[in-house]
Amino acid sequence: EVQLVESGGGLVQPGGSLRLSCAASGFIFDDYVIGWFRQAPGKEREGVSCISNGDGLPYYTDSMRGRVTISSDSAKNTVDLQMNSLAPEDTAIYYCAATIERRCTPGDYDYWGQGIQVTVSS
Repeated sequence: EVQLVESGGGLVQPGGSLRLSCAASGFIFDDYVIGWFRQAPGKEREGVSCISNGDGLPYYTDSMRGRVTISSDSAKNTVDLQMNSLAPEDTAIYYCAATIERRCTPGDYDYWGQGIQVTVSS
């Protein structure tokens, strides 16, 4: 059974940092691309960053480019998202997802985690 479990979310002040982690199981980790997505209230789900686990090649969308770093650990089957300089508009539910496609759009992803809340507020 494929499982993706997010951790590391919470409340952070503007300008602060958070590190999200996605623990994956139930599939061959290096065969898949893992993506981080987010959805704010009243908005569509959007891509943040994706990484090809087999070769470690990252991709960043415009949504948080320059403020996030994605990394993959094949030994632990985890993909982390380091987020810096967070702003209130980054408040959203963050999801990790998996696909065999080299894409970073939500519709291309087959498996999804439950999501984790990130709130940026003073």
